[in-house]
Amino acid sequence: MKNGDHLFLVDGSGFIFRAFHAIPPLNRKSDGLPVNAVSGFCNMLWKLLTDARDTSVGVTPTHFAVIFDYSSKTFRNALYDQYKANRTAPPEDLIPQFGLIRHATRAFNLPCIEKEGYEADDLIATYARLAEAAGAGVTIVSSDKDLMQLVTSNVSMYDSMKDKQISIPEVIEKWGVPPEKMIDLQAMTGDSTDNVPGIPGIGPKTAAQLLEEYGDLETLLARAGEIKQAKRRENIIANADLARLSRQLVELKTDTPLDVPLEELSLEPQNGPKLIAFLKAMEFTTLTRRVAAATGTDADAVEAALVPVEWGAEARGPDLDKGDGAEKVSEGSSTAAAARGEAAQAAAVLSRAGEANGADATPEALAAARAEIFAKAPMDQSAYVTIRDIATLDRWISDAREAGVVGFDTETTSLDAMQADLVGFSLAIADHKADPTGASIRAAYVPLIHKTGVGDLLGGGLAENQIPVAEALSRLKRLLEDPSVLKVAQNLKYDYLVMKRHGITVESFDDTMLMSYVVDAGNGTHGMDSLSERWLNHKPIAYKDITGTGKSSVTFDFVDIDRATAYAAEDADVTLRLWHILKARLAAKGLMRVYERLERPLVAVLARMEDRGITVDRQILSRLSGELAQGAAGLEDEIYKLAGETFTIGSPKQLGDILFGKMGFAGGSKTKTGQWSTSAQVLEDLAAEGHELPRKIVDWRQLTKLKSTYTDALPGFVHPETKRVHTSYALAATTTGRLSSSDPNLQNIPVRTAEGRKIRTAFIATPGHKLVSADYSQIELRVLAHVADIPQLRQAFADGVDIHAMTASEMFGVPVEGMPSEIRRRAKAINFGIIYGISAFGLANQLSIERSEASDYIKRYFERFPGIRDYMEGTKVFAREHGYVETIFGRRAHYPDIRSSIPSHRAFNERAAINAPIQGSAADIIRRAMVKMEPALAEAKLSARMLLQVHDELIFEVEDAEVENTIPVVVSVMENAAMPALDMKVPLKVDARAATNWDEAH
Repeated sequence: MKNGDHLFLVDGSGFIFRAFHAIPPLNRKSDGLPVNAVSGFCNMLWKLLTDARDTSVGVTPTHFAVIFDYSSKTFRNALYDQYKANRTAPPEDLIPQFGLIRHATRAFNLPCIEKEGYEADDLIATYARLAEAAGAGVTIVSSDKDLMQLVTSNVSMYDSMKDKQISIPEVIEKWGVPPEKMIDLQAMTGDSTDNVPGIPGIGPKTAAQLLEEYGDLETLLARAGEIKQAKRRENIIANADLARLSRQLVELKTDTPLDVPLEELSLEPQNGPKLIAFLKAMEFTTLTRRVAAATGTDADAVEAALVPVEWGAEARGPDLDKGDGAEKVSEGSSTAAAARGEAAQAAAVLSRAGEANGADATPEALAAARAEIFAKAPMDQSAYVTIRDIATLDRWISDAREAGVVGFDTETTSLDAMQADLVGFSLAIADHKADPTGASIRAAYVPLIHKTGVGDLLGGGLAENQIPVAEALSRLKRLLEDPSVLKVAQNLKYDYLVMKRHGITVESFDDTMLMSYVVDAGNGTHGMDSLSERWLNHKPIAYKDITGTGKSSVTFDFVDIDRATAYAAEDADVTLRLWHILKARLAAKGLMRVYERLERPLVAVLARMEDRGITVDRQILSRLSGELAQGAAGLEDEIYKLAGETFTIGSPKQLGDILFGKMGFAGGSKTKTGQWSTSAQVLEDLAAEGHELPRKIVDWRQLTKLKSTYTDALPGFVHPETKRVHTSYALAATTTGRLSSSDPNLQNIPVRTAEGRKIRTAFIATPGHKLVSADYSQIELRVLAHVADIPQLRQAFADGVDIHAMTASEMFGVPVEGMPSEIRRRAKAINFGIIYGISAFGLANQLSIERSEASDYIKRYFERFPGIRDYMEGTKVFAREHGYVETIFGRRAHYPDIRSSIPSHRAFNERAAINAPIQGSAADIIRRAMVKMEPALAEAKLSARMLLQVHDELIFEVEDAEVENTIPVVVSVMENAAMPALDMKVPLKVDARAATNWDEAH
């Protein structure tokens, strides 16, 4: 190279992943081979080669190379064996594309460079320095911060996705330091992606400030004793060796041995036939035409190249050592055939939005274009069809198979999927001939058991011209169980259960409710009507407008078929439109893996659990109901004596008048209606001050609630046919990812009270079986120790010591041996309270101590565990900046009100944001355990059935003879649920036992 030359160095590994996530699933039609990353890569490379002068770089390269990672095992692993240890595996559809992308690079007549034992970044660094020394200019095509240390006046970076040049000013603006200090900054901050430890608690802003003051890392470490902030000073001194190690890990080698000399990187003219042969083999028609036109090649005269699919030795990069590779997600996964036409839709969408081709657009552009198109696309409800004969149904099912994606919805007589009658079902299919974007959708309704008349008393027989149920379901079964067709539904678990009761198992599906939940948890609700108004600017027909309300309402089987068609077909139509938008948003936000690993697979798992149900003993419930009634009556007498009169205890108005009017208790406040507030918190606060009457009222409320909610109500939930109770789980009801249970709610049965435990005795195993309860031990504290990286907590959990006693010993200087129970109880209250952002006032109430004493406890706690405060403050800063927080698996919980100008709103959201990564990560772990559990039991040839999930606990029904073999499998799956996606720094611990009822098993 010589002065005036210009070298482009493309970060090939970065290009691969950007391409893969920018383009929806695309499969070669001839054999179903996934090629979306190859398509995106080729289009990005072609654009870079042909449009170089039209970008912010503004130059045409004279030399060019694409650099790949050979493997994730490099010389850095010898320095630090945990380097990149927490990287996750590439998606399954990407793995066979690695080798093809290397073939693509060669087809472009470009050097394809990688070297065993070194990362692509080291090769880029070496070439950049050599080119700069020769007087040439260098553009590194990447936005990776790891490469910013290479930026000089002659070396810049270029983000091709954003068409943005990154030079010295941009680095300073982004990180607060010039490029030559990026190595020290990264050494201090570490990198969770590459598992570079850094100095715990030091973020980019703090690191930049320290480097500005002390100059460089070594000077900082030598003068760390001068740092005024005690915690920061101690932290830096304690982690000096980690910082030095981290510097070695992040500093790029500029003397990497090169197999391809710099001089051989000259940019050669495109070989049109060679490139077109490859593109035709990949079936990239649009790009083939563009290349043919640009190179003057007759594409029709070129035969497709024989490109081996094997990725073997050539596809080791970026690559297979990233963790989750062995983990398979079979539930609901869409096959290659199910994704037919999706990439063509992407291209059409972006073409309409002004992009030349879908592959060179960002995921954000694709998502925005989809949303705009579908929001403007008309919904022609007059075109909805009622399918009344089997021949028409067969044609629609055939069309659905051809499309590869179908919207699906059921109409029934009840919200209880276990008892609902199937009245009909609806289908929606995109007409790609009318509109390649998929925005032209036709929908139909298939009535099955609609009746004449207006209700049970006046109802006649079946309405005319309906397909017999058995005949329709035999056709529907073939469609719903076909894995090559993607079924799209809203709240699919309901439809899955309804179909399961008819002998149909839905295969290959997406759920728009869950897709929305993953993208926008905390940002509104995820019901179809709400999503339709938000994304489609369309208000769907309301259910009550079809069935009526109050006494005049009817079940759906008495709705007129024409009106039913308008309502049901619209549901399927809206759902399919939402899918197009939400799938693009998942990709744009980088949340597809969260949806595919934590949400979609759980649909079928929960449906099977709900279908199984659990047995309850009615006699036990009846006896307990009597005992609770007697206990409540005794408390009523005591309350009346303390109040000096009888009154309706359940009346908030009368109770408020007694407490704050007659008794004159302090601290009362009135609601908007002018009544005294008698909430649980108000009563607890009064009870904590030593007042006996509020305490008795709290106890009375607990007993009466247990009686009405459980002992009286549970018998009414026993299914008339199965004789079991079937709860319903909601996946998208909480911001953090926790499941909720309803009809009946089995997650709120108190476990710490004698009465609550008695209710659990009514949940029993069937004869010849045992109930096995497997419960995570202190999982949220373990997650906290992992996330906040608290050495004392990590060590305590690793050693299996009593964590609360250890905390008490750390805080109060009391030996663990012989520790008074009161001291341990206080430490336990703080341990768990900290997770939920407990205040001094709340802790004082809980421990019945002065607020000043509680404040001292919390202050002492943070002094002993400074990493926890750092985590909490860091989380608040992140949440205020981004509007969300993330679990360790990448689930996002949004808290838009964290920037509220109202202090109480802001404080509540800050506490919630601090807790969400902890509680959400624990929820994610048990979700993963549930997904992995059934395959593990099947592999071990065990017949155990998972029945319930209650927060951190799973309940199974197990044959007596299999209990001994089942428990180890259950425990192993749960304790290793985070693996291989995440290497927990703290071991998970599960306690499991078997008994004839739930209480004894817990």
